[in-house]
Amino acid sequence: MTLTITISDEVRSLAPGFTHLAVEARGLVNGPSDRTSSALLDDAARRLAERLGGRAPHEDPHVAAWRETYAAFGAKPSRTRNSAEALARRALTDAGLPRINRLVDAYNALSVARLIPVGGEDTDRIRGAMRLVRATGLERFPTVAGGEDVVDHPEAGEVVWCDDEAVTCRRWNWRQGARTRLTEETVNAVFLLEGLAPATSSELRAAADELVESLEKLSPGVRTTLHAPS
Repeated sequence: MTLTITISDEVRSLAPGFTHLAVEARGLVNGPSDRTSSALLDDAARRLAERLGGRAPHEDPHVAAWRETYAAFGAKPSRTRNSAEALARRALTDAGLPRINRLVDAYNALSVARLIPVGGEDTDRIRGAMRLVRATGLERFPTVAGGEDVVDHPEAGEVVWCDDEAVTCRRWNWRQGARTRLTEETVNAVFLLEGLAPATSSELRAAADELVESLEKLSPGVRTTLHAPS
């Protein structure tokens, strides 16, 4: 499939400083978390602690910007945290960062180290174009609750990622749906790096280069393509 990513005018009006970068990867080899992916997470936690210097994650300018934007579309940022802040908070606990699988570990590590939201989607499970829009409230969001498959719905005005089939991630980058997440069978994926000022396009590019380096370490022979906003 040809990867297509669009940002709606309504989202651009809400967050005029928003920028993103996508890393498309084909020929990936995933598997259970291992020493290599765990080392990425451990190094990310160390880099995070150095960056924060004893501050709480929400005091970092990047995280603060996301909190302001979440509040702008009606989400309570202290209750529904963006993915980078949620991971950072976990990294600072005794439990540390979760180990999911090699690919998820790689993009979670990047998110924590640089305090930018990063998501991964299995492109073989995406239907049509990926779109960042403000929801009407009628969209479907297939998810899992209490071990059972359920269909939820976003709130009207909520910022969501979706494709032609359903919502793939609620509240911008808060909760991913199960259908397109990266599993141990994933071979083709897109990684979305998202930034708000003071994050810059050059910072996202440096982060994307770091992610590509990690992917090449985990999946020798992987083919990657960067997609910048048009």
